[in-house]
Amino acid sequence: MRANKKTRLRVERITELMKGKSSLVIVMQDNPDPDSIASAAALRKFANSIAGVVCSITHGGTVGRAENRALVQYLDVNLRPFGQLDFEKFDLMAMVDTQPGTGNNCLPEGLIPDIVIDHHPLRRATRHSHFFDIRRRYGATSTILLEYLLAANIDLDIPLATALLYGIRSDTQDLERQSSRADIKAMEVLFPAANKLMLGEIQRGSVPRDYYQMLDKALKNARVYGNCIVTSLDEVNNPDMIAEVADLLLRSEDIFWTMCTGCYEDKLLISIRTCQQGARADKLIRRIVARRGTGGGHESFAGGQIPLKDESKLSCPKLERLVHKKFVKAVGCDIQHWDNLI
Repeated sequence: MRANKKTRLRVERITELMKGKSSLVIVMQDNPDPDSIASAAALRKFANSIAGVVCSITHGGTVGRAENRALVQYLDVNLRPFGQLDFEKFDLMAMVDTQPGTGNNCLPEGLIPDIVIDHHPLRRATRHSHFFDIRRRYGATSTILLEYLLAANIDLDIPLATALLYGIRSDTQDLERQSSRADIKAMEVLFPAANKLMLGEIQRGSVPRDYYQMLDKALKNARVYGNCIVTSLDEVNNPDMIAEVADLLLRSEDIFWTMCTGCYEDKLLISIRTCQQGARADKLIRRIVARRGTGGGHESFAGGQIPLKDESKLSCPKLERLVHKKFVKAVGCDIQHWDNLI
């Protein structure tokens, strides 16, 4: 896999930006997925190798999903809580798999990172960064970072190759969801170098007992409106579960749309999934949250968040009902006619 001219030029620019710097903080999504984790690890490897820059990786939420915790442990990544860092002590700040103003990271409003690398649609604030590389046609940010490593002739160690492969597989659902030719080529490069045994162990990460309790709640709360399913997890201590339930329910027979919501730390979190040809989940989530919150994603999967104005226990159920109603109507189903899933 050879890096194209654009990637080589970008590698030259980011290398120049890192020259003479000694420290870099890498900001991920609050609740990072495998693509976020692998991309952060890859950027750390790049900065260490190309300019001897010492890196810290941070996020503002939790690593809740079992597979993600297993990936962090395998990479031996020390994730630092966002609130415990003094950003003035770092020479550079980077964001991977997220951007300023998306609502899924803890970056304070008005603070612009020096570097942004992502595969989601370009945000206005990102244009103010010294360096940004946004490729919305790519299925994973991991693919972009792999191209950087290859263009810089940096050797891939087995754990990082395994993580990048899992990041691409996870975000593209094994190339079935919004993948590009670049993602396919990346997997061809990574597969021989990855630890397949470890990859299987990560995917089968052990889960706590309350995982099944949350799953039981999601199924009991689920309602079927025509070809869509809507459910709520109420208050959660693991926000990753919201997206996991939305993914799981999309496997239901004759279902084209799913939505799962849940309240976490004074926010209503929303995950939308679709397998409908030509659908735009990213546009739909922005319509649903409107001016109340933020949202984004891709054609087949998206997420959003709406801050709760009052105490979460009082305002969350009312807001959830409103969001569910807007979603069902937006996908063309009848809100008046529903069935229990189980």
